[in-house]
Amino acid sequence: MTTELYYLTLSALLAAFLWVPYTLNVIAANPITDAVGYPEQPLRMAPWAERLKKAHYNAVENLVVFAALILTAHLLDAGNGMTEAAAMTYFWARVVHAVAYTAAIPWVRTLAFAVAWAAMVLIAWVILHG
Repeated sequence: MTTELYYLTLSALLAAFLWVPYTLNVIAANPITDAVGYPEQPLRMAPWAERLKKAHYNAVENLVVFAALILTAHLLDAGNGMTEAAAMTYFWARVVHAVAYTAAIPWVRTLAFAVAWAAMVLIAWVILHG
């Protein structure tokens, strides 16, 4: 497995598991029938859980672009040291983003998002100008 595919897999797993803590919070804060049903009123969530849910949505949205870029680079055999470093940077920036968003650390959250975005731009640059 290439480094880029390894970090794509880790990024997919991150997005696949970010829902667990905030869902457990929903179950703990609401009657179970509401947590698994369709209540008329919004479910109660702790502020950190609401932020983690937003971080999860953001991770899923960005995973689509990251996956497309990694798979394109892989199919074109365009991977190199820059794409490896960018893929690793993307993953760790997304981890930091989720933690900072959940913990309400605004500057760190924004910086982590920007770093992950820049990593995707670098991969696209390599694909287009390799």
